[in-house]
Amino acid sequence: MTRLVPALRTIALGAAALLAVAAAPSNAFAKPEPEAPPEFVALRDVDPTIIQEMRYITPHNFVGEPVDGYRRPMCILTAPTAKALHKAQRALLRKGYSLKVYDCYRPQRAVDHFVRWAKDLGDERMKAEFYPHVDKSRLFADGYIAEKSGHSRGSTVDLTVVRLPALPTRPYIPGERLRPCFGPRNERFPDNSVDMGTGFDCFDPLAHTDDPRIKGKQRANRDLLRSALARQGFTNLPEEWWHFTHKPELFPDTYFDFPVSPGSLRGK
Repeated sequence: MTRLVPALRTIALGAAALLAVAAAPSNAFAKPEPEAPPEFVALRDVDPTIIQEMRYITPHNFVGEPVDGYRRPMCILTAPTAKALHKAQRALLRKGYSLKVYDCYRPQRAVDHFVRWAKDLGDERMKAEFYPHVDKSRLFADGYIAEKSGHSRGSTVDLTVVRLPALPTRPYIPGERLRPCFGPRNERFPDNSVDMGTGFDCFDPLAHTDDPRIKGKQRANRDLLRSALARQGFTNLPEEWWHFTHKPELFPDTYFDFPVSPGSLRGK
């Protein structure tokens, strides 16, 4: 009998270990999330006066649902990009304006989400607002969707200008009637920004920065944004009035995939 005691104890310990493994949370052995390199910062830590309306963590975007990789409504950028925005903001504040960012660093998993959505031709829930005149099957060919995005390198930002004092933009209500992003200002989804001629993420030639149909105050507003950023080293993407990249890029050939979350920033 005494010889059986150690054996029984070993069996009991082994069974307990197996039970512990079985009872462990499903994510206990999950691969750790990637972290941002130390060169990345939260924009709010560099300039808390810049308004943030982060669209892809909400359902008010061309996909119609929160996008993969966005855990918190925050703007993350490389430090030089954030500092350059701070300088542009100081100049605009003196004129009674503020920058407002819609999207900053974008994880590769978010871009992958866009690609999956674009290939699902049956999902057109947001077509009436964001791409009324574009056949969804043309989104890749026309350059609206791609498998890589400069946003994933950390030096690209989507933004606009708001006249101060800034009024809040009302929340989007999923299922509400959609209005074309290129319609007159009072017919588009309300935005507290100045009138740029289209809404953000409008898949339409009218969103091209220098589209000749954009005149008067709308043209002046686009030029105000572009000139304020150009003085700080930003280059505009001609097809999107809201899209700017700070040059030189710290990571011109690297596409990161850490989530948009405070936990992604080392030491934060």
